[in-house]
Amino acid sequence: MAQLSEICRYADELLGVTRFRDYAPNGLQVEGREEVRKLVSGVTASLALIEAALDFDADAILVHHGYFWRGEPAEITGSRRRRLKALLANDLSLMAYHLPLDAHPELGNNAQLAKRLGFTTLAPLTAEGVGSIGHPEMPLTLHDLVAHITRVLGREPLVIPAGPASIERIAWCTGAAQGYLEQAATQGAQAYLSGEISEQTVHAAREAGVHYLAAGHHATERYGVQALGEYLAARWGLDHQFVDIDNPV
Repeated sequence: MAQLSEICRYADELLGVTRFRDYAPNGLQVEGREEVRKLVSGVTASLALIEAALDFDADAILVHHGYFWRGEPAEITGSRRRRLKALLANDLSLMAYHLPLDAHPELGNNAQLAKRLGFTTLAPLTAEGVGSIGHPEMPLTLHDLVAHITRVLGREPLVIPAGPASIERIAWCTGAAQGYLEQAATQGAQAYLSGEISEQTVHAAREAGVHYLAAGHHATERYGVQALGEYLAARWGLDHQFVDIDNPV
């Protein structure tokens, strides 16, 4: 058992939230009961995740995608009302970490994805520390890389073949990070793995001569929040459960 304020303060410092200019607030977004015994983690604070947390009798939820995004409507109506009502009526806290969780060198989304895929990280992809560039355990053909990603993530990526026959240097950034393709190419990546793809990404990959692999926003971002939840639970002796709400995007 631990105090909610203590957990949030520690997580804020651990992830260095003050270093980031983010699209949503990081840390405690909805305050519930003061003491935390059970913690649920998940990618997105959907109503399905909240209901799963209530079934687990959780005191707090930890997510990567929380609420109050820049530019979204301010009105508390529709699905936003239903989600917040479920949290507030049950005294359930919501903690969310977005870019700080993407960037953390051990518990972050990109670090955890690399761990599962067996990639060696050489350097951050961006100046903010979001994304990584490195290499696989051994040179791979595109076919073998796709098969490996499919096996590990449980879904086949959408592939734009545009690079060399042998892949020795690869960049990756989880989620909606297709916009970092140019940085990947500039740093010598022969393939770039992210979560999503846009229409212009196809042309950018072909013109840069870099294979592009879109493996799913949700699929690539399941591991950081799970690792953080396990880490916090171990530190304070909490019961922890990661809930994977399926999302094909």
